[in-house]
Amino acid sequence: MSAQANAKHRTLFIILSVIGLLFIIFFGLRAFRAFKKFDGHPPRPPFADEVETDVNKIEDWMTIPFISHSYGLPPEIMFNALNILEKDNRKKSLSQLNEEFYPDTNGFVLETVKAAILAHQNTLTMPPPAAP
Repeated sequence: MSAQANAKHRTLFIILSVIGLLFIIFFGLRAFRAFKKFDGHPPRPPFADEVETDVNKIEDWMTIPFISHSYGLPPEIMFNALNILEKDNRKKSLSQLNEEFYPDTNGFVLETVKAAILAHQNTLTMPPPAAP
């Protein structure tokens, strides 16, 4: 290989290396800024601040803390309605709770949670009693 061809290869290698390094720096800084903007957490969904009111959207795969957050009420209300301790049952779905505590009554937990939420919503929307 001639010295002139070797010099062209070296120059091409240096130019491509510099371009590659610039790409790495550019996209690395973009990724770092995005990570820093969200503090390592994904952005919250736009509907996260809205409180759900339709109990027909509750399904048996949901957990009580998830439902509690979605409907804006304390989880103790649902656990008390089910006569279940909250301690070891926060991560269990409604269907798992039903299988464990009420195996003879299919859908009992789902319907009880819906009723507890409706009862709580009704107490919030009831007008105050009239003064005598």
